[in-house]
Amino acid sequence: MCAVNNEINDTRGVKLILRALKHRNYRLFFAGQSISLIGTWMQQVAISWLVYRMTSSAFYLGAVMFASQIPTCIAAPLAGVLADRWSRHKMIIVTQILSMLQATILVVLIVTHTITVWKIMCLSVFMGLINGFDIPIRQAFVYELVDRQEDIPNAIALNSLTFNGARLIGPSIAGVLIAAVGESVCFSLNAVSYLAVIGALLALKLTPRSLNRHNGHIITGFRDGLLYAYRFVPIRAILLLLALIGIIGMPYAVLMPVFAKDILHGGPRTLGFLMGAVGIGALCGAVFLASRRTVKNLDKIVVFAISIFAVGIIGFSFSRNVWLSLCLTLLAGFGMMVQMASINTILQTVVDDDKRGRIMSLYTMAFMGTAPIGSLLAGSIAHKIGAPHTLQISGVLCIIAAAVFWKKLSAIREMVHPVYVRKGIIPQVANGIGTVTQISVETKE
Repeated sequence: MCAVNNEINDTRGVKLILRALKHRNYRLFFAGQSISLIGTWMQQVAISWLVYRMTSSAFYLGAVMFASQIPTCIAAPLAGVLADRWSRHKMIIVTQILSMLQATILVVLIVTHTITVWKIMCLSVFMGLINGFDIPIRQAFVYELVDRQEDIPNAIALNSLTFNGARLIGPSIAGVLIAAVGESVCFSLNAVSYLAVIGALLALKLTPRSLNRHNGHIITGFRDGLLYAYRFVPIRAILLLLALIGIIGMPYAVLMPVFAKDILHGGPRTLGFLMGAVGIGALCGAVFLASRRTVKNLDKIVVFAISIFAVGIIGFSFSRNVWLSLCLTLLAGFGMMVQMASINTILQTVVDDDKRGRIMSLYTMAFMGTAPIGSLLAGSIAHKIGAPHTLQISGVLCIIAAAVFWKKLSAIREMVHPVYVRKGIIPQVANGIGTVTQISVETKE
């Protein structure tokens, strides 16, 4: 009898975690993205290894990462305004086609033996511009793929599950392929993988949403979104926290080739395993968030996750053993994914629908737009004091940032409560940020 009950509970648990997949459109998008993102992570590892193999320089690693991410600061504001005015569906199809083109050009340059670091940087800038449009539009697009609002937090968590499942698989495959046949095959497979997501997007059956095409100049639209985010303290505080972590925390990834080759004395397989361990941790974090029935107390979870991430990268900086390093990067992956997805969910929960695209563009700028600055700083600092000391400083600063945010939680919750009252949410939401899904779940139970 106990075995039967356990089996039933397991089935219910899986259904709870995957509940957003019952929506056809989201299911198609999920499947296409799962394949495409594996190729994306393969390419990212291949580029890092290629640059480090060509230059043996941590500075160039940071410079290439900077070139791939700084264009996000330019493109994201425009993308956010357009996402609130134009068809998000059509814009995402365009970004995926352009991404496939970028990967194809990389393949041609390697096969013809004309690849250089500067050409890689130019193509990285191109990819950064594409991502500047793709990321905020795709984040806002989730609302159009799920028919029931109570499944939105789960859909966001499953997006993270897809992203980090690919982070687990892609780098591991890339490490093996680079060692066996070289980087070009990774770029080739990435280009082909975009066909999956493009096909899924074309197969979607969407209800046309009302578009506000004539609501002022684009600059005016972005300014309105910026003022909205600045004046609402919870959104402002969360975005500032995310930007700070983007500068001081996320650049740990750009130093991975240094640790793989010089600290742990490995090769591309070691780099692939390290990135794969980050993916395992992130995947565990995504499952943790997807299994939650509500989004209550996500603010506390953000602080906890940042602390876990900081402990992970500090420990990793001291490690000289591959297996210990894998465990610590797994911990860092868990912490980073949980804080990123939790912040995304909080923002999407409290934002007004007509400003969703612009807030998601600010979310993208706060993370992708600041990470290149951190990558350049990390590469430069690591060049002078070493990669281990650089990560130690990053970890300590992350802990300080989490502590400052923790002190502001009470004030943030008091400001969030009226928003949920206006949206028709029950007063219990004052006990913690978010319970958009709590009402429906408690009613069913």
